Amino acid sequence: MKPSKLVAGVLVLGLVGGLSAPAEAADTWTPAYDLEGSCVTLQAYNGSTSLGYVFKDSVGYGFTSTASKAEPFRFEATQLGRYLLRDGDGAPPYQSTLGWVWAGDSYGDRADWTVSVNGSGQYRFVSTATGQQMGSYWGGLGAGSATMALTATTGCAAVPDIATGVSGTPAAGVDASGNLVGWIDAHAHVTAAEAFGGSMHCGDPYASGGVEVALKGCASHATLGWGALLEAIIAGTDPINSSEQGWPTFTDWPQTDTMLHEASYFRSLERTWMSGQRVLNVLLVANRVICDLTLEHTSCDEMDQIRAQAAYLYKMQDYIDARSGGPGKGFFRLATTPEQVRAIAAQGKLAVTIGVENSEIFGCREINDVPQCTTADIDAGLDELQSFGVSGFYPVHKFDNAFGGTRFDEGVTGAAINVGQLLSSGHWWQATSCEGPSDNEQPLVSDDLAKLLELGVSLPAGTILPVYPSGKICNIRGLTTLGKYLIQQMMDRGMIIHIDHMGVKTASAVLDMAEAANYAGVTSVHTWADRTLVNRVLGLGGFVASYAFAATDDGSGTPTFLDEWRANTALANGSKITGYGVGTDVNGLGPQAAPRLTAGSSPLTYPFTATNGTTVNKQVWGTRTFDLNTDGVAQYGLYADWVTDLVNQAGSDKATLKKQLLNGAEAYVEMWEKARS
Repeated sequence: MKPSKLVAGVLVLGLVGGLSAPAEAADTWTPAYDLEGSCVTLQAYNGSTSLGYVFKDSVGYGFTSTASKAEPFRFEATQLGRYLLRDGDGAPPYQSTLGWVWAGDSYGDRADWTVSVNGSGQYRFVSTATGQQMGSYWGGLGAGSATMALTATTGCAAVPDIATGVSGTPAAGVDASGNLVGWIDAHAHVTAAEAFGGSMHCGDPYASGGVEVALKGCASHATLGWGALLEAIIAGTDPINSSEQGWPTFTDWPQTDTMLHEASYFRSLERTWMSGQRVLNVLLVANRVICDLTLEHTSCDEMDQIRAQAAYLYKMQDYIDARSGGPGKGFFRLATTPEQVRAIAAQGKLAVTIGVENSEIFGCREINDVPQCTTADIDAGLDELQSFGVSGFYPVHKFDNAFGGTRFDEGVTGAAINVGQLLSSGHWWQATSCEGPSDNEQPLVSDDLAKLLELGVSLPAGTILPVYPSGKICNIRGLTTLGKYLIQQMMDRGMIIHIDHMGVKTASAVLDMAEAANYAGVTSVHTWADRTLVNRVLGLGGFVASYAFAATDDGSGTPTFLDEWRANTALANGSKITGYGVGTDVNGLGPQAAPRLTAGSSPLTYPFTATNGTTVNKQVWGTRTFDLNTDGVAQYGLYADWVTDLVNQAGSDKATLKKQLLNGAEAYVEMWEKARS
């Protein structure tokens, strides 16, 4: 393995003998950022006196004067300036409670080392958990005060990891005019691990300790665990046959319907970026009622959940930087302005924008039509969101709130959310028959609630079940006075207004305000708005994306992406579409695309050439190999495959679809720029 520049520099100093940095520089200790992947030996020093090379003994480590006996150590970054070390057997050295550094069997807080370096190339290793510096302890390696010299070597253990499966030189992220080239996922929930109180979702997109920690599986989601039962209610999975085996076999998950399991590990995000994705819009998501259903959780306050996810997202950027060699070196770059998106794209990296999707934003729920917030709460909340770098959000999500009415879900899922509506606001959804645009083509009836009750969901004593009209129905609630204030403030601040999930009456009033102000910053990005409203979004110069359904029929009863795209381009304002987006809703409470029914007769062939010219092979997680033709989009890395398959299945529309997808990121940024102008 090629040593890092920093390690190579230490070797050069050692070879010429006696060269050292000035005393001032030697005494200045800074974080060691560039040790990721290094394979080195450690030689300990007490001042200028060598204690010897670190070698492995029976349970821990000692010192030897023989260089050939030195233990090889592999470095894996756990955060910026912090590392997990693996000895030649793959065991992680950890700071024991007895003072010695011993060989462990898995990553834990005490196996995390904060590493710093001075100007003369000496290193300090300090236990991140205890603050004890590595050195000599009763003749062995343990708590002390030694510095270390690192020398490149061979024979190190491999770091368990996931490869992207992508090779070749990608096309540039911008064209000659500076326009972005690549597709956008405008609706993703990468931070779901911290949502809903932090325990409903099993797995993480990153973790100190790597893939073995992030994707190890959760006992709570195994057979008949509360997580397995909750996933059965939400997604219809089998709570009994739930082996919950994560890394390295993944026999149980991820699948297209395992909605409470991690599907966007950072190596999968890296795969889609290397295959042509240019922008990822991460939506921080929260729901107090769902959080209260979990047996283990942190705060269920929705703004607390948003704060936790914002911090988590910034730490994710830092982690990916750490795994890439230091600050700013990772592919995953948070962008809080359109200008930053363009600069990141010009560097060939993935621009990650931030949004919010929750029902009680700023605490603005309503209880029996009484708002639980004020305009002052709204102003303070908007200030806070913008301090996180949030570019836009959903004023209304699954429940009616102090701003307006929601668009109803259907079937048993709708019944479950309606129960949440009751718990949140003190009343059921209220609907009336309507013509034209509607909130639900499928009538909501008490039968769906009865099915829900069979699954064990209980209602408050004395609750009377609602009955709704047949045919088209609309939420009776529209944009409230507080809602009008919020929308005006969002426009004044140049924030993106997501109209999906608003009831027709509410969304129509929002679009009336946007049209009066000639405001382009409106979107519908995951097939959750009536098409009449989508047409109005396009008329304003807003941005449209479709839910990432299968390209053609997958047998699940959902629409197809191609049908949705063609229907939107056929709208009266469809000719205004210059770029089109994808809304994956990954890690949201919605399924990912299953394999096409025609995948057997017209499969995606591996390896394939991605839209940006790279060569893409099947991605492998541990011992499991993923294939779009048989797995569908079981995890996010398969969106590289899905986009290529989508274009291939478009028939005579192939060139038009590819052009619009690859201009999707540019169209989104142009919309954002207009909103801020």
